[in-house]
Parts: sequence; structure tokens; C-alpha cells
Amino acid sequence: MEIRQKNDLGRDSVGKLILKLSLPAIAAQLINALYNMVDRAYIGHMPENGHLALTGLGLTFPIIMLIAAFSALIGMGGAPLAAIKMGEGNTRGAEKILGNCFAALIGVSVMLTAIFLIFERPLLMMFGASAFTIEYAMDYLTIYLTGTIFVQISLGMNSFINTQGFAKTGMLTVVIGAVLNIALDPLFIFGMNLGVKGAALATVISQAVSAVWVLFFLFGKKTVLKIRWKNLRIQWKVLLPVLALGVSPFTMQATESLLNVVLNSNLQRYGGDTAVGAMTIISSAMQIFMLPLQGLAQGTQPVISYNYGAQKMDRVRRAFKIFLCASLGISTTVWLSMMVFPQAFISIFNNKPEMMEATVPAIRVFMSAIFMMGAQIACQQTFVAVGQAKISLLMAMLRKVVLLIPLVYLFTRAFGFGLWGIYAAEPVADFLASCTTMTVFAVMYRKLFQNKKTLEPTKNN
Repeated sequence: MEIRQKNDLGRDSVGKLILKLSLPAIAAQLINALYNMVDRAYIGHMPENGHLALTGLGLTFPIIMLIAAFSALIGMGGAPLAAIKMGEGNTRGAEKILGNCFAALIGVSVMLTAIFLIFERPLLMMFGASAFTIEYAMDYLTIYLTGTIFVQISLGMNSFINTQGFAKTGMLTVVIGAVLNIALDPLFIFGMNLGVKGAALATVISQAVSAVWVLFFLFGKKTVLKIRWKNLRIQWKVLLPVLALGVSPFTMQATESLLNVVLNSNLQRYGGDTAVGAMTIISSAMQIFMLPLQGLAQGTQPVISYNYGAQKMDRVRRAFKIFLCASLGISTTVWLSMMVFPQAFISIFNNKPEMMEATVPAIRVFMSAIFMMGAQIACQQTFVAVGQAKISLLMAMLRKVVLLIPLVYLFTRAFGFGLWGIYAAEPVADFLASCTTMTVFAVMYRKLFQNKKTLEPTKNN
């Protein structure tokens, strides 16, 4: 039976499809940046101890990123496989993937909430908290963790909305939560004088509303793939290929969490709370830089995956070329902005002279090679879109685990660069990882797009 959907992924113009699907996804990602930036901006400008509260919030990033990584493991692992099944005309198989992923996200939510609530304080201390910042971090994270299930559903299941071609609906998932968060933040933080607790409460409420929106759509009549109760019993022959493919985006986000731990502990050692606060701002800049690229990847993935499943390799090749050019354009534009106007961005979070003085030169060094990351992301995400789990995993681990984390210790300890060694490790890792990923992709390009490969490790029905 032929699948009819809002955007015909197998017939419409590839360029127009990517534009129609990417623009709402990019808008959603940028609005999602506001979701987090508003918290940080309000907290950073709190009277008296705003800079300490901002630093405390930054210490929670590794745990928050790890929670998001698990949603990517399930959602971004399952969505491309569901799209490939749709391209093959196998709607029943695609819905089995959807149902199993939903059940897995619920189970993961319970596990993560329990573990992090039990080990919250020792983890934060290990991440670089001090006596001045630990209570701010605890206040925010304890409340945030109660909303873990909402994060898993809104992020993980929204991937299945986007992969069906309903990009505007997927965008609204983020818009609804972001707008609500922006409205509630000043009310809770200042109006009710709750401080960082108010910021966390606003975030949890907003994520809950987004999760309800996602479920309303996927249980409703407009979706092509529907959550059905009969598919909620986990079948490992269905879930294992999801996990195999999802390991790549999971690793990208989970290693970001590990990287934050490494950076914050070294920053605390060589620069104290000011350096940790500066990295909180730099991390926000990196997050904003990644969001339009992630939105572009979300818009391109359904086009590549569907046509790969339908064995329309000319359309797959065309989609990749557009993806590559657009990614390079975005990464170069962001690089120029950060090199020329760093003060404008930094002042959003904190405008104290000592924080500005510490952050401006650091952000220029740290982000000096990000213009190359557009090519790396385009190649690595295309591996994910066509179900190449092993290669995408290796490329995802390369930049942070294989290169960046060892370089931090090498530059700070072996070479004795101290604080500036931490900042310099990032562009070196970006350059080496981008060159390696592009080389691997170029070697595999012809073979990958001429003959459809069997998905690993097993087939779904």
C-alpha cells in the first residue's frame, strides 16, 4: 500500500523537500536554544550572586545532556529505521519500531530519574562544584530530574513526527514548550522569588506540555505512523537495530556530557569559578551553533532515509550534496559571528567586567575551527540516515573521546599550557576529526550510494 503524507518524500523535489522540512526544524532548534538561554540569562542577571548561580547551573549540564542523549539513543535510532521501512512500503514494521521505542523511553525515564536523584550531590562535586556553587546546582537539578519522563517523550518521540515529514508539527512541539518557558521564567524566578528553583520548575512544566502535544499527535488521526498498544511490548529483534543505530547520536551527546565533566574539573583546577562560568557561556555558544545544524540534519534525514529504503540513490546523492553545502554555509557564518562579535553574545548571560575579560579571548580560541564542523556533521549524520551504525558510531566518538579529551590532558599536563591548553584542545580536535570524517566518507561514497546495504544487525518485519 502506498503511503500518502503531507510531503511526498519519494517524489517531490529534493531541494524543496529539504527546505520545507529543514526550515521548521531549524526554527524549532533555535527556539529550543531560547528554552535554555532564557534560564541562563535570567539566572546570570540575578542580583548579588547571579554569576555563582550561573556557574552552578553550568555544573548540571553533564547530567542534562546525558538525559537528552538517552532520548537520542531511542528516538534518533528508531526514526531513520522507521523512515526506511516506510520507503519500503512496510508501515506495519515502522509502527512496531515506533511502539517499541515509546515503551523503551518510558523505562529509561524511570531508571535515569532514580539513579541521578540518588547520586546527585557526589556527581555534582565530581563535576567541579565548589562550596559556593553546589547549592545552586542542587536546587536546579533536583526539580529538573522530576521531569525526566517529559524530556524523553518530547525529544525522543518528536523524531518520529519529523521523520514522517510533519516538520511543522515537530516544530510546534518545541515552540509550545519554549514560549511557555519564556513566560514562566520571570514569574517564578523573580515574581515568586524562587531563583534557580523557579527556572527549573518553569522548564519541567514546559516540557510536560510539549510531551502531551507529541502524544496527542502520535495517538491521533493525522499521523501516518500511530502508537498502538499492541506494539508496546518490547521485542528485542525490533529494538536491537534501533539501539545499534542510536548509539551514534547517543555517543555524540553522551560524550558531550563526559567532555563537560573533564572541562569543568580542569577549569576549576586552573581558573576557579570564573573559568567554569566562562565555559558555561562558551558551552551555550556551542549549543546554539549546533542547533541549526541539528535542525538541518533533522530535515534532511527523512529525505535520505526514505529514498534509501526506496532504492532511489540519485535522490539520496542529491540530498547529501545539498546537506553538505548548507552545513558548511551555516558553520562558516557562525564562526565569523563568534570571531567578530563575541561580546554581544557573552553580554546576554553576564556583563560583569571580569567575566567578559575571561570569556572573550577564550571563546575566540575555543571556536576558531568550527567552520569545518559543517562538513563533519553532514557526513556523519548521513551515515546515520542510511543505517550505517558502526561507521557513524566511530565517527561520533572520534572528535570528543579519541581526540578532544586526551588533548585536554596532553596540553594542560604534558605541555604545561594550563588554562589555555583547555581552550586550544577544541580547535585541534575539530580540525583532525573533520578531516578524518570527510576522508572516510569520500572513500565509501560510491559503494554506499550505488548498492543498498542490509541494515545491521538484523531485519525488522
